[in-house]
Amino acid sequence: MKFRPLHDRVVLKRIEAEEKTAGGIIIPDTAREKPQQGEVVSVGPGGRDETGKFIPIDVQTGDRVLFGKWSGTEVKIDGIEYLIMKESDIMGVLVHASGGRKAA
Repeated sequence: MKFRPLHDRVVLKRIEAEEKTAGGIIIPDTAREKPQQGEVVSVGPGGRDETGKFIPIDVQTGDRVLFGKWSGTEVKIDGIEYLIMKESDIMGVLVHASGGRKAA
């Protein structure tokens, strides 16, 4: 099944959290926090402002982004968990130090 978001909504897939700390301690599933990073799977066409002017979305499919801890709505499509949120809930796009976009 394919899902196409409407207006200024974005579909994300969470990037799994690390299972070990930098010191090598293994974190159990019950203590692990949900990651606040995700990969953009699909984007809507964009929204409209108060005057009806079209505003395109800044993120693209494949971008790695940061979002708030409680942002979005979790849905399950074909057994895969996704987050659907408005573009305004995304804090920013993660990029390489070299200036190019980071491939996930």
